[in-house]
Amino acid sequence: MTGFLTSRITLWSVLALAVVLFAITNLPWHLDDYDQAKQAFTSFEMVERGHWFYQHTPNWWVATKPPLVGWVSAGVFAVTRSWELAWRLPSFLAAIALLLLLLRSARPYGQIAALTGIGAFGFNLFVPRLASLVRTDMPLALVLFAIGQLILDKIRTRTGWTNRDRLHLFLLLSAGMLIKGPIVYVFLLPALLAFKWRWRGSEVAASAWSGWLPWLLSFLVFLLWVAGGILFVPEFTEHVVLREFAGRFNEGVHRSQPFYFYLPHLLHRWAPWSVLLIGLSILAWRRTGDGSTRSLSISPETFWLLAWGLGGLLVMSFVPSKRIDRIFPIVPPLCLLLAAVIASIREKERWKPIVDRACAIALILSMVLLSGYTVRKIAVASSQKRDAFAEFGRAVVKEAAGNHWRYGVVGGEDEGMLLYVRQTEFLEPHQAAADWNGGKLDALVVAEDEMAGLLPRLRDGEPKKILTSNPAGRYRKRYFLLARPTSS
Repeated sequence: MTGFLTSRITLWSVLALAVVLFAITNLPWHLDDYDQAKQAFTSFEMVERGHWFYQHTPNWWVATKPPLVGWVSAGVFAVTRSWELAWRLPSFLAAIALLLLLLRSARPYGQIAALTGIGAFGFNLFVPRLASLVRTDMPLALVLFAIGQLILDKIRTRTGWTNRDRLHLFLLLSAGMLIKGPIVYVFLLPALLAFKWRWRGSEVAASAWSGWLPWLLSFLVFLLWVAGGILFVPEFTEHVVLREFAGRFNEGVHRSQPFYFYLPHLLHRWAPWSVLLIGLSILAWRRTGDGSTRSLSISPETFWLLAWGLGGLLVMSFVPSKRIDRIFPIVPPLCLLLAAVIASIREKERWKPIVDRACAIALILSMVLLSGYTVRKIAVASSQKRDAFAEFGRAVVKEAAGNHWRYGVVGGEDEGMLLYVRQTEFLEPHQAAADWNGGKLDALVVAEDEMAGLLPRLRDGEPKKILTSNPAGRYRKRYFLLARPTSS
């Protein structure tokens, strides 16, 4: 087992398989779930309408997240000219960066601990799914891990903070603020407070704290963005300040969940690593033969990892509005904590065979099960044609370009449809009919449930159905591409 875990072939195989799973788990790609369309629309609106600081959702509500990930997607589109890459590459590259950063951070704990740490990150039900979703979770986790790693390096070396270190911290905190707002404080400040209390009066406590300046200045960056939205964007206060931020603490605005909601989901989605971490922790706090209790001492570095991971979980559990992906940023530090625990136990020669065997079993089991799960997930999604709207959208864009049609979209429940057909707004039926009858449109993309109310309003004969989508989306309905009889 030790030879298997220390082999370079094993390391490269783990890295390669993790990257492959990151890339393929969400195939076939579409935007019909997990609010992907809302995030994708921010960068699309930036490029198409020049709204670089404040954007909207496809249904023209004010977008609730700051714009940094949208800026990155817009930049990727400028280089690749592909919206699919522009939307998904930020999360994918962030996942790979996290994998490599975790490997670098875990190397001081030894080869076996480092391999287990990256295995715990790559093979679970969190990471491969989020790695190519059009969301902000993975970029936020990367920024938070970089900050936590910076603090960990200071704790390890027992060195003070230089102005250059504070500048790096300010830039990382500002990036986090411009990705998802002050939630970055939730995952870091409680851990820092717990660390300073545990090691109060010692030299190591001072090494973890940078001073307030980077934290306050980065919050000022966020406040400037919020102030601009309040002053210049209609409904920003209602949609963003009151509903998105303050509403998280109001059970009547967002769906509330019980305090314990996150813990069982974390244990399940991070299995078998959650089981391995708990089991090894119990092994570390073991009883001697005479009945007394002794434990492996917790170093400042290990205590920081423990506070960093569990502090965010505890604070987020107090927020009434809960969704499982919101605690994803605690997974990378927990992977690093697992590596630290493995290294501590392996210092005792008699425990090495047991620990190595447990790590190997967990690694092999997770690789096999997750690979099988991913293949089955892709097969089911393909057989059910979950990307039917995406395929239809590509066909619409190709048909319209070939015929030089001006076209619009009627309906607004399936937010991804607007992006599939590369339009910036949904048309109300009366507006679509007026533009059609006035000769401003040559074709219309119409939802199935809008057809009966729209067709009687259209002049110049009954439109011809050029394309029909397969049923998809939340309501399993179809869309049609209608063109003028003379255009067919």
